[in-house]
Amino acid sequence: MTKDTDPAVDRDAALRRIRTWLWIFIVCLVLSGLTAFPLESETRWLASAVDGSGLGGHWPALAERVARVRDGIADTNARYPFLAYGTDWLAFAHLVIATAFWGPLRDPVRNVWVIRWALLACAGVLPLALICGPLRGIPLYWRFIDMSFGVVGAVPLLIVLRVIRRLEWSRAVTVPNGFTAPVAVR
Repeated sequence: MTKDTDPAVDRDAALRRIRTWLWIFIVCLVLSGLTAFPLESETRWLASAVDGSGLGGHWPALAERVARVRDGIADTNARYPFLAYGTDWLAFAHLVIATAFWGPLRDPVRNVWVIRWALLACAGVLPLALICGPLRGIPLYWRFIDMSFGVVGAVPLLIVLRVIRRLEWSRAVTVPNGFTAPVAVR
């Protein structure tokens, strides 16, 4: 058997590929969660960046929206700070969801259900943005930005799912199952 056809080498390469994409997904999920904690300072920084960069002159609607969000968060935090507790829980949920990927990192074939569940969650971002966005007065362009998180998040998961399917197939055809033993004809 040559090195190119050795199933162990293919399996190792597949596992490295799966783990690389999963780590990318996990890191993005954790970063997304961590950014939900300091919303007031982040929106203040974003508004300053938009004003200072000249983007506001080119896209006044964007500058107006960013300023409105900054002011809304600052006003809400000043008057009703307990509402920020909701985004703290959102951040915590991102971190907890990221831990669910420990199983697929260890054994992706056995824990493929986590990947499928995460793909369903990514798909769920689309109807959420389309239904709840208008109810909350979120502009259409921002709903598309929100929906892009579901689409972009699905890309590494689909790659991982495809490689897991290859691993499942290779395991199915290489593991003795009792059906491949020759039958004696009498």
